[in-house]
Amino acid sequence: MPFADVAALALPAHSAVAPVATTPWKTVTVRPGDTLWHLAIAHRSTIYAIVEKNRLSRGGSLIRPGQKLLVPGRPAGATTAPLPARPTGTPSTSPTKPSAGDSVYVVRSGDTMSGIAKRFGVSLTKLLASNRMSSTTVIYVGQKITVPGTGSSATPSTPSPAPTPPPGYQYPSKTAQAVAESKAKLAAQAVPSRTETSAMIRATATRNGVDPKLALAIGWLESGWYQRAVSYTDAVGVMQLMPVSQTWASQLAGRSLDRYDTQDNITGGVLIIRALLTSADSREQAIAGYYQGLYSVRTKGMYEDTKRYVASVLATYDRM
Repeated sequence: MPFADVAALALPAHSAVAPVATTPWKTVTVRPGDTLWHLAIAHRSTIYAIVEKNRLSRGGSLIRPGQKLLVPGRPAGATTAPLPARPTGTPSTSPTKPSAGDSVYVVRSGDTMSGIAKRFGVSLTKLLASNRMSSTTVIYVGQKITVPGTGSSATPSTPSPAPTPPPGYQYPSKTAQAVAESKAKLAAQAVPSRTETSAMIRATATRNGVDPKLALAIGWLESGWYQRAVSYTDAVGVMQLMPVSQTWASQLAGRSLDRYDTQDNITGGVLIIRALLTSADSREQAIAGYYQGLYSVRTKGMYEDTKRYVASVLATYDRM
């Protein structure tokens, strides 16, 4: 879930997607499907630098095919980065029914199959086999994993796909009430399928100059691309926006966003990712900032669960 480090973003630290080229700037024509993310990678620059050089409004979210942009020059014969492949849809897994002696674990944000295997002292091969998965299967928050030979339930049973609170966590009464209200509100409205949601994430990311694969990966880890997901801290929807995140995202969008609306929720998450990529020192730090808060990451370093989250996002990214 994203944390709004507005103060940390007030003075952007020209983040490096790749080492910035020192060659003269040249003019390129935007092609269908191009985003600032891809132009920055292809020309060894940053999104921030291209936005500033071209004085683009709204952070470059409105670039269009045929538009002329200045980018750092590259050596003759260099090629641009290919566009990411379209995801094949929601991974399909059909875990076997737990047998006596097995337990069920509910996936939390930042989990990986290897991490779950290590936590419960079972081999990764056995864990994958028990859930009819391969080493490339992507897991999502709220998914139920059969853990062979570990006895009783590995985690309290909670409605999928909402993540479970840490052991011993006590709901503040106001938070518990807010969670219940959010679940009821989302249950009463129609939401798109995961396939439709993934298409919405890709389109929104492309419009706003964010790598679609990164937005898809973060969205998958946050909610499994499911708008009705509500966390125990009242983070809501596909991109798991908190009330403060909604406020921050609305400021970035220049209009009021509704985190209960699927498109607004995705837009908010994508705009926050873009802001973090612009301000963070690296892509990994930006991902960590979405989970822990960029100011916290910079002043305290990444927590262990944050490191797992970043690793999970990057692993998911590679499979998109």
